[in-house]
Amino acid sequence: MNVNLSVNDLANMIDQTLLKPYVTNNDFKKLCEDSNKYNFKMVAINPSATELCCSYLENSPVHVGAAIGFPLGQTTIECKIFETKDAIKKGADEIDYVINIVELKNGNYDYITTEMENIVSICRENNVISKVIFENCYLTKDEIIKLCEISLKVKPDFIKTSTGFGTSGATLEDVKLMKSIVKNNVKVKAAGGIRNLETALQFIEAGAERLGTSAGIEIIEEFKTKFNV
Repeated sequence: MNVNLSVNDLANMIDQTLLKPYVTNNDFKKLCEDSNKYNFKMVAINPSATELCCSYLENSPVHVGAAIGFPLGQTTIECKIFETKDAIKKGADEIDYVINIVELKNGNYDYITTEMENIVSICRENNVISKVIFENCYLTKDEIIKLCEISLKVKPDFIKTSTGFGTSGATLEDVKLMKSIVKNNVKVKAAGGIRNLETALQFIEAGAERLGTSAGIEIIEEFKTKFNV
């Protein structure tokens, strides 16, 4: 495997996640301190912790990313719009939202398009990065392709494989498929099950430009050891 990344390049591709329901403010503080120390791109959190994490990361280049409609995606478009606006108002500069999988299964592509257009446009108006979570473990190949095609029209910043709460996380096959369709028009984020350096580098080689993981520190430390940096 060809590795043409510096340790900082790799760190800046990592969205360090803390999405468990049973954490404390001290856990969020550590998340932010660690992410700032390692120069991760973003902390991925549930929306209620947005203001807190923004306060911890004041004057830091690390972004604060709120998970919208998380993890099932089964709230209305109106709810997701409110969540998105509220998170941005409270300081989020990235939004990762989960599509309505039921409506995708129903073949209601107009709904999926409208949902995506609404959230992406709000993000764009506020200079906030938008990411659309597919949750591929529940989707057929044709459904993934259809979502990629819709994404090519709407142009979110990223399409994302998984929440990390489904029956499985990112797969190399899915990342390669998504990348083959959107090419360089939309970026791809892999998330779920990325716990070591080898896996991280495989996903990057497959075309992922962001990695969602709770093991960012372990991955970076492994990189430092392996490449003696």
